Amino acid sequence: MTRPPMILVTPCVQPHGFEMADRSSSLSDTYPQAILRAGGLPLSLPSATSRAMVAHAVSLADGVLLTGGDDVHPDHYAPDLPPGLQAKVQVEDRERDQCELLLIAEIFRQKRPLLAICRGQQILNVAFGGTLLADIPSQRPSPTNHCRMNDGLELVHEVDILAGSLLAEITGTTRLGVNSIHHQAVDRVAAPFEVIARAPDGIIEALGLKADARPNLPFLLAVQYHPERLAERYAEHRALFEAFVSACAAASRLRRLQPLSPQ
Repeated sequence: MTRPPMILVTPCVQPHGFEMADRSSSLSDTYPQAILRAGGLPLSLPSATSRAMVAHAVSLADGVLLTGGDDVHPDHYAPDLPPGLQAKVQVEDRERDQCELLLIAEIFRQKRPLLAICRGQQILNVAFGGTLLADIPSQRPSPTNHCRMNDGLELVHEVDILAGSLLAEITGTTRLGVNSIHHQAVDRVAAPFEVIARAPDGIIEALGLKADARPNLPFLLAVQYHPERLAERYAEHRALFEAFVSACAAASRLRRLQPLSPQ
């Protein structure tokens, strides 16, 4: 039997766990289940701030999934954020930021396929010098409620997708119903990326690589919504994980065919 592609998945980090009161990791089962249904093998990445350990973890993986969770610390994108907005930011553990920034650097260095979801899209943008809206209701008031925490399994608004983009190719449409479970979003887009989907109020819902940056990775897609919660019921969202796992498998086969670099 052919080994399924191994997907490194980032968990949340919490100062106090459910079982014990010490520092813990947690991961919604919807992420690994979506990967398993698509034929991949999900492996949780322990929080680590050692560049060598993060590099080794990426070298063993066929792809990486950056998941949702608590907010990215504003020190990484807006160190002078006004106190009123700082009060809206919820940071559980700053080590997760450090770990994922190292992880993103290694993903690009080692050219691994990447799928980034919600917070994952946000920290990916921050890693390359982009900024975030620290709190959408405060900074971009809109009739669209983006923080529908109790409706994660439902389609609550549509997004307009850029024709010809990877997301349009995967889903087979330029208008897609999505859920919405966030109060932050990408603001200024970092140089390697382009906006490939927006909500009706203009909030950025997906990023892809610009054409001149695409040779840097075999696959990159970042989305603000949570397709893992919709994948079981909706084929368009399931297709995202199928495309990602397929890209991971293809990239893995290609690496095995390449001759080893001289030491």
